[in-house]
Amino acid sequence: MSTATLRRIVLFCLGIVSIAALLDAYRSGAAEEASLARVAPPGAVLYLEARNFSGLLEEWNRSQEKGEWVRSANHEVFSKSRLFLRLKEASDQFAVAAGLPPDMNFVAQLAGEQSGLALYDIGKLQFLYVTRIEAGKAEQSALFLQRSKLETRSAGGVTFYYSKNAEHEREVAFAMSGGYLLLATREDLMAGALERLVGSKEPSLESEAWWTSALQGVGRAGDLRLVLNLEKIVPSPYFRSYWIQKNITDMKAYRASVSDLYLSPREYREERVLVRMDEHAGDRSADAGSAAAGQLAQWIPADAGSYQVVASPSADACLDLLESKLLAPHTGPEAASQFAPQVQLTSGVTGGAGALDTRIDHPPAEVRPETAASAALQALLAQNPVQAALTVESTDFEKDGVFVRIHTAVVLAGSAEWNEAAVESALAEYVRPMLSASGLGTAWQKKAGYAELDGLSPLAASVRGKVLIVSDDPRLLGEIASNAKQTAKAEPAVLIAGFNHASERSRYLRLTAALDKQAGKGEAVPDRTPSFFSENLGSLSTVLSRVSSERIVVHDSGARVRQTVIYAWTE
Repeated sequence: MSTATLRRIVLFCLGIVSIAALLDAYRSGAAEEASLARVAPPGAVLYLEARNFSGLLEEWNRSQEKGEWVRSANHEVFSKSRLFLRLKEASDQFAVAAGLPPDMNFVAQLAGEQSGLALYDIGKLQFLYVTRIEAGKAEQSALFLQRSKLETRSAGGVTFYYSKNAEHEREVAFAMSGGYLLLATREDLMAGALERLVGSKEPSLESEAWWTSALQGVGRAGDLRLVLNLEKIVPSPYFRSYWIQKNITDMKAYRASVSDLYLSPREYREERVLVRMDEHAGDRSADAGSAAAGQLAQWIPADAGSYQVVASPSADACLDLLESKLLAPHTGPEAASQFAPQVQLTSGVTGGAGALDTRIDHPPAEVRPETAASAALQALLAQNPVQAALTVESTDFEKDGVFVRIHTAVVLAGSAEWNEAAVESALAEYVRPMLSASGLGTAWQKKAGYAELDGLSPLAASVRGKVLIVSDDPRLLGEIASNAKQTAKAEPAVLIAGFNHASERSRYLRLTAALDKQAGKGEAVPDRTPSFFSENLGSLSTVLSRVSSERIVVHDSGARVRQTVIYAWTE
């Protein structure tokens, strides 16, 4: 075979490979189907789209997590909650209008591949659902089998079926068109969706300004995509009542958001974008605080139970961090309750034998340190502005294997180098009133790489140039300090946080079981509410035992805040 012939064969093979690569790229691009939001009429406050809803539903139904959660105390408490009861009430009203209950069998029958749900009213749960599904599957569903009992309407040249329950003013409408099943709880939503599906040029959800703003610059949709109109959602009384984070004031700063969830066997990754009301907010992506936070994140020990790095904290925030985590963790006023007090219907008894040593003729003692004690520490933090603060917490079992101890370290990256003598003096001055009037236990003993108080108070400190490490555990301090020489490229961020669920779960359950333990344990107590920490949250931890860790990184470019959340799974 001649060299020329061989060259032509090689070139031909390369050409075939190139064409195959182009076709594969074309197929990958084509797989990104247009969003079904193009069918939804304007006015939705929330839109959720799944790339393959039936696949996700099937995976959930056969997962061990579902079975364990349904049997858990967490599910038991949720099933008695006000939110659950409101949802059940709406479900019952829907069942009357539709002629059958919207249970999991109902959902499974109507679950197609690409699917979108647009929610228009949170309180009334008015929605439009669109899914790509085989006509045969849809028409064999219980919903379609009883369509002869319903009224018929027409929109966009398509017939749809309609029913209304006059007592609760609940509507149900459904139809099949062009390979899509549509289900709505308002006649006008169904009519509008059908008209847009067949090519109407009427404005859709995608044409609204908040939607355009949220999706600007956002990449390929994940396996699940959630788009929120925060301008409408946040003022809603239902959102204020049921939003468990209770950070309504913070949420008011945002106009819209979009979250994409990408699923793989070993990792769930969520990419969030929040759009601020203020389009001219300052860009923090390249400031000194973000850079310092990224650098400080490299100091986190590999086996840390939980950690959080914050960029550019205020002096007051740093003082509060040191106080609440290390210097005076058990003092201070009780956090204000965000719930109304419960009425206690008792016989009028206001005390008991266990309260005989409680003074009622003097006001409660002020347990927080005097202002003078914290003056030196406040001045120290004000003189050297902190660019980033890291908090690391881990737990371990005591030698007896019974008790669980929580270890904490606070790391402050200053704008300049810390004065070691001033640091030790300010910390000793702060704890002195709580330890003794004579100052016993507030002298520093020099160790290898750090200093430690010579009393019973477990406090150690180490100055590493611009970085100050304060901890109640010398071992944890040493692990953090050993990472100081990390030279990997740091990613700037305004917040980096994580939780090691795999290592902390058993210790959490042991600790909370001891805290929640009550007299008479083992006795049968009918209708007893599960203890919040050890049973309610503890059972949720057990359900999610295969989630080994969670990590979140936040970037702030001013008008937009980007968050990446990664949930790591074990096999």
